[in-house]
Amino acid sequence: MFPDEFPRTTGPLRIVVAMSGGVDSSVVAAMLAEQGHEVIGITLNVWQKGMVDTRLHACCSLSATHDAQRVADRIGIPHYSLNFREIFAKEVMARFVASYASGRTPNPCVDCNQFVKFAAFLKRARELDADYLATGHYAR
Repeated sequence: MFPDEFPRTTGPLRIVVAMSGGVDSSVVAAMLAEQGHEVIGITLNVWQKGMVDTRLHACCSLSATHDAQRVADRIGIPHYSLNFREIFAKEVMARFVASYASGRTPNPCVDCNQFVKFAAFLKRARELDADYLATGHYAR
């Protein structure tokens, strides 16, 4: 569903936006806020300081989390960073290592989407009593 397709209600909708720190989710958050909705940004934090090069701007890196916070501050919405380090290590990295050790070339993003990311975002959106969960995934 696109932001301009949300059903009109008597007031603004509460929408949680899964923010990666990238352009797509940032634009979605800004568009929804501009339309007058109550927007709440959330980002999954899956790396500990020192585990990855902080100069990297890859999905789920520490710098991406900081980028998401800066965008949220700029557009005036609350932003929460959720600690998912343990479940990410168990559900994504352990599978990655096992697959790689067996000679396959795994894609950790597939496992993260299936076992961690979307369930975590949906759970948090429900806890925040959101009407919708929005992402920038596959935005066109």
